[in-house]
Amino acid sequence: MNPVTDEDKTAPRRLLEEQVIETLKQVYDPEIPVNIYDLGLIYRIDADPDRGTVHIEMTLTAPGCPVAQTFPGMVECAVGEIPGVREAKVELVWDPPWSQEHMSEAAQLQLGML
Repeated sequence: MNPVTDEDKTAPRRLLEEQVIETLKQVYDPEIPVNIYDLGLIYRIDADPDRGTVHIEMTLTAPGCPVAQTFPGMVECAVGEIPGVREAKVELVWDPPWSQEHMSEAAQLQLGML
């Protein structure tokens, strides 16, 4: 999959990606009370509004996470509920490994890390 630069993104693509981000902000890590987007678990979003597809690369806080088998499917279901999305695919990636530096400032504040 070729990365899409911001200059290449059409308004419909940006809109769909924004909808995906808003949806991901409603999905919470089962062990940490922060949404997966602000937690920094989402590494890449590739949305194609013409095809109705969304491909997400995400990680987990640890490879041995107890929800590793089921969590990607939960994310796919949530994103698949967005109007116009016909297929949502989540790929778990482990490189780069997740660390607290991936978290947004809002998440760090929420967890008392700032």
